[in-house]
Amino acid sequence: MNGGEKIVETLGIRKVYEMGSHKVEALRGLDFSVKPGEFVGIMGPSGSGKSTLMHIIGCLERATEGTYLLGGQDISSISDRDLSLMRANQIGFVFQTFSLISQYNVFENVEIPFLYRKETRNEARRLAEKAIERVGLSERRYHRPSELSGGEMQRVAIARALAVDPLLILADEPTGNLDSETSKNIISLFQDLNEQGTTLIVVTHEKEVASHCQTIYHLIDGQIVNDEGSA
Repeated sequence: MNGGEKIVETLGIRKVYEMGSHKVEALRGLDFSVKPGEFVGIMGPSGSGKSTLMHIIGCLERATEGTYLLGGQDISSISDRDLSLMRANQIGFVFQTFSLISQYNVFENVEIPFLYRKETRNEARRLAEKAIERVGLSERRYHRPSELSGGEMQRVAIARALAVDPLLILADEPTGNLDSETSKNIISLFQDLNEQGTTLIVVTHEKEVASHCQTIYHLIDGQIVNDEGSA
């Protein structure tokens, strides 16, 4: 990918859910793009289409119409298998609920993405260790989630997303279950990662989180009503 290319680009994306005889149009012809190294926020009220857009960007769902380019590759019509490989190799996910496996320690949770990749065991361990160090949890690597604070669990989730060196990280309400002080620490971590070159897309309803994004897209009724740059 050259410097002028966009990591994410959607062109005329529509998503329609069929519920019996009733159709719900979640996205209505969205044009959306993210450049390498950008920190993007997506905001909007409940039902605005934020989660649907994230699912499409994250290769968890397909658009009903339109084109989606990820890393310059049109993935609108690739096979389900290739879509799964794209998701495993190119995208890191961070969720509001952390989504950690309770019986696994920090290191084992961060290693999970490598089950779907071709790295050797030693290389997977090296990359997992590097990611854990980047989020400041080296001393907690053998603790289980029940022994961690909420902020530490979210850091584990971020390390898991970082470990595979993805094209971008998608974070869905990453501070939603955290207190204000812990939220600030997670936002600071995201900023540090972005300054190191990580591309981030964050869905949030919190203005404090959005204030740190370079570009903010506002969704209402499945459409972008405006976008604003803060950098």
